[in-house]
Amino acid sequence: MARGNTRQRIQDVALELFAEQGYEKTSLREIAERLEVTKAALYYHFKTKEDIVISLFRDLTRPIDDLIAWAQEQPRTLETKTEILRRYHAALIGATPLFRFMQENQATVRDLSIGETFKERMITLTGLIEEPDLAMADRVRCVSALFTMHAGMFFMQHVDGDPEEKREAVLDVAVDLVTRAHGGPARG
Repeated sequence: MARGNTRQRIQDVALELFAEQGYEKTSLREIAERLEVTKAALYYHFKTKEDIVISLFRDLTRPIDDLIAWAQEQPRTLETKTEILRRYHAALIGATPLFRFMQENQATVRDLSIGETFKERMITLTGLIEEPDLAMADRVRCVSALFTMHAGMFFMQHVDGDPEEKREAVLDVAVDLVTRAHGGPARG
């Protein structure tokens, strides 16, 4: 089995177990047993549970880092800002298991360095979709656009309806908030 494939399987199984029984209650031994490998084989890839979580965070947030790098090179237009939202939305969907882990294990995330790194990404993204000279209500709209997408991941799963339709609605509301903040017509 290729190293990358094994590493991915370890991450997937660890996330499953963390979701089922919590980060603190999951041991490396249980991860190895679920994978049907020895602890030594697991140690070859990851020495600790924290190493697994940090690797997951790096892998699943790389698209967000790529988005930030792209956005910093773009003109600060409304079109760019709505494209940032579209790309961020796609990155969030790709990182759903990680965000679920972060939501369910907030104390652990705070203790690991990943919580602070995530906060820094959010501050950077907010700066890319708002302007300092906007009225305060419009700055709040820009911040709210990002949190609309986060809330959409967690709370919309409890709302009846087609998952794709719910995802599109969340993105539409986020784009509407940023469009209105920048003087564009309301959508919807």
